[in-house]
Amino acid sequence: MSATPLVVSVPEPEYAEALDGLDGLDVVVWDMERPHPRGAEIRLAVLPYMTSLRLADVVPGLDSLEVVQLQSAGYEQFVDELPEGVTLCNAAGVHDASTAELALTLTLASIRDLPEFIASQARSRWEPLRLRTSLADKRVLVLGYGQIGRAIARRFAPFEVTLTAVASHAREGDELVPHVHGIDELAELLPDQDVVVVIVPLTDATRGLVGAEMLGRMPDGALLVNVARGPVVDTDALVAECASGRLRAALDVTDPEPLPPDHPLWSTPGVVITPHVGGATDAMRPRAMALVRRQVRAMLAGESVDNVVAGPLSHPTR
Repeated sequence: MSATPLVVSVPEPEYAEALDGLDGLDVVVWDMERPHPRGAEIRLAVLPYMTSLRLADVVPGLDSLEVVQLQSAGYEQFVDELPEGVTLCNAAGVHDASTAELALTLTLASIRDLPEFIASQARSRWEPLRLRTSLADKRVLVLGYGQIGRAIARRFAPFEVTLTAVASHAREGDELVPHVHGIDELAELLPDQDVVVVIVPLTDATRGLVGAEMLGRMPDGALLVNVARGPVVDTDALVAECASGRLRAALDVTDPEPLPPDHPLWSTPGVVITPHVGGATDAMRPRAMALVRRQVRAMLAGESVDNVVAGPLSHPTR
């Protein structure tokens, strides 16, 4: 254990309360909007959730900083500004349940035409009965089979669907899918899918991955659900496919984001949009605070922190 207290900054008092009972710890509450008088002592800094802050604006003066802990699974915007010797950790596992719930919600909302019913309710109109599409018996492809991808598959499985999983490399499957396909197989898999749920991280390899060619390989009437990052999908190509009536889309993320009021996606037929709220539920905070507590305990014990996505692979023992 460190001879001097481990100084940790957290964005809200509740996070400080989650660290109660740990010895050798000194917690400061800091929203990072202005310099902190104890900044030079901070060794672990937890960034606010859904922050627009840049590391370049935060880290100057944090001379003892060793670990930056994010509250988001996505981290691509922070990597280039990470100081040498500082470890960046994302919040893998924190948003699995919330994001998977929204992926399923968006799928059901689109397939069962909920926007149409909501519009009818606003007009006080009882629409005549007609057969609607069901999720049952559909073929669902999960593009990105990490922790959140598996959480999505677990929630779709009870709906009597046929699941297909795609990851960066082919591998043995699990209790949900017998085999995980590699990304090199995506083009040949798409023509046989009714629903494609995108949950890949945004990297150079995935930027624009779902473009005109891939969208063109999806069958008529198929639904694209994006709960990953907006730039993974080519927006212009998606607008063209949905405007023609050939595909539908349910999007929690867009490119650009926030989506400007005059953007054609808002009024494109067959498109359902939520404003990047996949992880923003009351299930997120307890999981985030539990992660911060685990990270602090690891640092106090001189052990490696979890969820390292950039920087040194482990925390140095002091």
